[in-house]
Amino acid sequence: MSPLLLVLIPALGVLLLGSRSGRARAPALLLGVATLELLVALVIAFEASDTGYFHGYVMVDPTARLFATVIDLIFFGIAVYVWNRVREAPALETGIERFVALALVFLGAANLALFANHLLLIWILLELTTLTAAPLIVRPGVLSSRRASWHYFLFSSVGLGFALIGFFCLARSLDADGREATFFLNELAARVGGPADPWRKLGLALVFLGFGTKLGLAPMYSWLPEAYDEAPPATTALLAAVQFNCALVGLLRVVQVYRSADPELVSTQLVVIGLASMAVSTVSIIATRNIKRLIAYGSINHAGVIAIGLGVGKAASYGLLLYVVSNAFIKAILFLTVGKIKAHYHTKDTREISGLIKDLPYSGTFLMIGTFALLGFPPFGSFRGELLILSGLVGTGQVLVFAVFCALITISFVATGRTVFPMIWGEPKKKVTWPPQTALAAAPKMVFLAALVAMGIYMPSGVDLLFRQVATSLGGP
Repeated sequence: MSPLLLVLIPALGVLLLGSRSGRARAPALLLGVATLELLVALVIAFEASDTGYFHGYVMVDPTARLFATVIDLIFFGIAVYVWNRVREAPALETGIERFVALALVFLGAANLALFANHLLLIWILLELTTLTAAPLIVRPGVLSSRRASWHYFLFSSVGLGFALIGFFCLARSLDADGREATFFLNELAARVGGPADPWRKLGLALVFLGFGTKLGLAPMYSWLPEAYDEAPPATTALLAAVQFNCALVGLLRVVQVYRSADPELVSTQLVVIGLASMAVSTVSIIATRNIKRLIAYGSINHAGVIAIGLGVGKAASYGLLLYVVSNAFIKAILFLTVGKIKAHYHTKDTREISGLIKDLPYSGTFLMIGTFALLGFPPFGSFRGELLILSGLVGTGQVLVFAVFCALITISFVATGRTVFPMIWGEPKKKVTWPPQTALAAAPKMVFLAALVAMGIYMPSGVDLLFRQVATSLGGP
């Protein structure tokens, strides 16, 4: 099955949205497109053959198949959340057509970015996701959300600009070595070799800085807490669990090509960026009392762990993938849950929220489980992935990095628990009437939770094989 269907289906959804009946049923249309996208992604994921399309610009490989399944499953959960919220609160129908149209364009660009085999095409598609996500951050009448949207757009554009300059530096490196420059990833893999020259070193540094900005890594991370805090819950989930993974795949593509040629250079840069991000997020987690910003800083912490795991490579590659996919599901669960909590209490101040497990049983339970997964408790995939990354650090002799990693994780663990757990188990501070929560609203998060547990305990052989194929492409055994 062609991956281009993952672009055509959202495009058809946008066209249908132009009709009167489409506008009237915009949330249902979003859910229908999301369902079709997920079914197509699942078929592509477990097809045996990998192939190219459009003269090699689009390529099906294990990395694309795995991450397309992940982002389309998460988008399906977001679509269910939006459909249910509009059904519960009809006032939210105002402007919903705009959200659905932008979200569908965002989805089509995100899916195509995963399958792109050309660096410039990846750059264009990531920029398109930025252009469509920026308006979604804005909430009508809220000036701070408009400011957050501009900050997100500026940081993302500058970051992607750095990455673009990095691509041209890498191409210049090939010219300097007497090899024909190319932006096709499969051709780059065959042409890169020999010692790194200044152009290649500069190019890799700029690419890591550029993609690191999109991932919220230090030093250009300051847009992330603000954007995640101000955006509506569905938009935050799109940024944190969908766009994050698209940008990460772009970084993975570069690492897949250049790790074998410059293992020390790649490893050192990623580990330094990762540790700096963990340090920044740990300090911020201690200081914040805003629940959305707390999870946002936790996301920066996770991005730092991912950068370190990617820098370690080799035996840590399988654990890295477990951690990445687990991180996507954790963020989707937490941000969608926090949206429900904020709507109930009309505040994001953790000191004003208490007794969630009694007041909002579903939301309290998911916040509790999501926090356990965020902190790397067993039996979730995040625990297993983090353990394998730590094992990789020890196996490669990076004992100092291991010690700093453990110290930062422990501090963030204590700080997060100190803030979140009183919200869950304390006595309710307010009496607020709220319609009974339905199992339907919780269904997508139950699926995400089941995936988290499966990755920590046992995965079906077909899924495990797909993970191992991607790990091998990253240099794993």
